[in-house]
Amino acid sequence: MSQKVVAIVEDEADIRELVETHLHQALFQTVAYENGSSFLTSLARQIPDLVILDLMLPDMDGLDVCRFLKNDPRWATIPVLMLTAKATETDKVVGLEVGADDYVIKPFSPLELVARVKALLRRATLSTKEKIIRLGNLLTLNVDQYQVTVQGKQIHLTASEFRILQLLASSPGRVFTRKQILDFLWGQEKAVIDRTVDVHIMNLREKLGVAGSKIKGVRGIGYKLEAV
Repeated sequence: MSQKVVAIVEDEADIRELVETHLHQALFQTVAYENGSSFLTSLARQIPDLVILDLMLPDMDGLDVCRFLKNDPRWATIPVLMLTAKATETDKVVGLEVGADDYVIKPFSPLELVARVKALLRRATLSTKEKIIRLGNLLTLNVDQYQVTVQGKQIHLTASEFRILQLLASSPGRVFTRKQILDFLWGQEKAVIDRTVDVHIMNLREKLGVAGSKIKGVRGIGYKLEAV
């Protein structure tokens, strides 16, 4: 099995070296970048398995880098772990809302960082095993391409909306609790509150139109996608 490649986008040399050292010890390959533009340019040559991304880069906001990745079907499935000194609850929520898969605050434990990288890669592998998910002739999800169609018409979803729909569609009829949905999106990140799920579900229903009526709430528990 080939080694997983982790891209590290971090302008502080000592932090880059610290992260690289511990990832190498865990048998990961790494590629490091001092700024966002050099990393984005590199995507034409090499697509990493995961990105560790600083938010305060010298040439651009790390949020913009994450947003760029998650809004492009070619890169949208790459897990992004934000590594930053921005520690407020608002900073975390904004980072996760633009599509980050995890959020680690500096100063950090290198061992915990490696553990989170491994967890994200496990989740990415599990979530993409089934490439095409269909709900009769009503709804189709292409996991590889981050595409959703309703009765043949393509629907544009955010990364978080897509992943919630992917989870619900993976087991039609099964009720997923809000906690299970949050864990699928962002692991054990405590900054994200339950009502975040409700907001995403509301947006999903609106965007999916006729298919949105198949997303049912189960009072006090969570949500399910009805089978066709």
